[in-house]
Amino acid sequence: MSLSEITARIAKAEAQAGREAGSAKLIAVSKVQPDERVKAVLQEGHRLFGENRVQEAAGKWPAFRENFPDAEVHLIGPLQTNKARQAFELFEAIHSVDRPKLAKTIARLAQEVGHCPELFIQVNTGEEPQKAGILPADTDGFIAECRAMDLPLNGLMCIPPATEEPSLHFALLGKIAARNGLSGLSMGMSSDFESAIALGATHIRVGSAIFGARAYEP
Repeated sequence: MSLSEITARIAKAEAQAGREAGSAKLIAVSKVQPDERVKAVLQEGHRLFGENRVQEAAGKWPAFRENFPDAEVHLIGPLQTNKARQAFELFEAIHSVDRPKLAKTIARLAQEVGHCPELFIQVNTGEEPQKAGILPADTDGFIAECRAMDLPLNGLMCIPPATEEPSLHFALLGKIAARNGLSGLSMGMSSDFESAIALGATHIRVGSAIFGARAYEP
């Protein structure tokens, strides 16, 4: 499937939901993709990308930005506290703020360097023990904790359980965001982004449907 086909489906989903065109941003997930595929999507004019690992982004995006300085890269995978400083240099947004220790590290760095990427709190909507994220019952308190540290919260992110209806999780994330006055909803992937858009997604994450199958999953 091509980039143009994905963007056409996004536009259709926005129209069907009665939303403004362009209100759902497409994050092209470029993790583990060969440079030539990423460059091809850049050359098509797309400028918003997602990476899962700080190390991979560090080896890829400084060179790309020499030719595409307006490219925007978001971290959508887990962030170790010892990689947070490097993440500040690489990413315009971090979608995986998932624990108090990380929030405190980000707040300290923001004070040191005088700026901070946009932040999304990752919510473990399925309460899966193997998955990162704040539990739904703890999210209101964690949001308040982050705001007390003056962190620039943009919204919430979730990855629904693979075996459950994703729209239930999208709806739950939307309710948590709404009651806390957050507008950003990072949710929806290749198989379910239309339903995510119908439920208010502001950022959707699509990878192999744009770039082709990955050589391996890290």
